[in-house]
This record gives sequence, structure tokens and C-alpha cells, in this order.
Amino acid sequence: MTRAFLDTCVLYPPILRDLLLGLADRGLYDPLWSDGVAAEWLTVTSRRGEPGAAEALARMARRWPQGLAPAGQPELLDLPDPHDRHVLASAIAGGADLLITQNLRDFPRRATAHYGLAVVSPDDFVMDLWLAHRDAVEAEVARVWPGLGGTPLRAAMKRARLPRLGKALI
Repeated sequence: MTRAFLDTCVLYPPILRDLLLGLADRGLYDPLWSDGVAAEWLTVTSRRGEPGAAEALARMARRWPQGLAPAGQPELLDLPDPHDRHVLASAIAGGADLLITQNLRDFPRRATAHYGLAVVSPDDFVMDLWLAHRDAVEAEVARVWPGLGGTPLRAAMKRARLPRLGKALI
């Protein structure tokens, strides 16, 4: 089973988090995160007034008790943004196959390839899941966006930063 580390930027906004965790609930991958990512996520959601982040984090911990990755050794890593080193360090320490992030430029291949870690956008990740497990992904999309289809679904998925999947589903 693929182990995918979730960066803070894919846990917020809530709709993207809901889809990604729903796909994990369906057994399509094993999610990983760290205390550092959780702290960033809770800070962002607190600033923006999003309710439910703490409950979502508690649910993740209950549902995937092996999902909390250790901190690793961020001080040994070189990234364009030093504030992202904790993310890469935890992904490596947690044995992730993938790092899912919107910030692809912050995790260059030169910094991740040595660890066998691929860095992908949520759209690319979900598209790959859709190609391999079409029915499960479509069922999860229908759960997250109930009653939407056609152009409204495509627009909603574009807002969720999943434009390729939105096009594929129409």
C-alpha cells in the first residue's frame, strides 16, 4: 500500500482534506502526517476561523494510529524554504512513498530523489488513484460533492485545485 505524507497545504482547505482522507478511508493509500504539520494546520485553521480541524486531527489519529510520522532530522536537509525541512524530514522518517503538496517547487527532485520520495500535487495524486480505482474515486467525489455533476462539479473541483480530475470526470 502506498504511504503518502500530507503537507499542511492539502489538509487545508477542508474540502480537499475531506476528499483525501475519504480516499484513504476507502483503502486506496495510507496517510502520514507529523506533529509539525498538525501544528501548522491548527494554526492556519485557527487564524481563518475554520471549525473542526482539531476534531479532524483526532479522527485521523484514531483511524490511522500508525500515520503519525516521527520528526526525522530536518537540520540535515537543504530545501529552498528552510521552513519546509520538517515536512520532508518527517516524510522520510515515516517511510513515505509520496509527499502530497501544492508547493511542488519547495521540494525539488534533487532533495527528494535520494530518499525514493516522489513529490506530487493532490490533483496528480487523485488522478493516479482514479486511473487505478475509478469506481472508488468517483464514489468519494460523489460523497464530497453530493448532487453535483457536469459543469458545476468541474467548477467545484477547480476551486478545490483538482482541475485535471474535474475534466476527467465530465
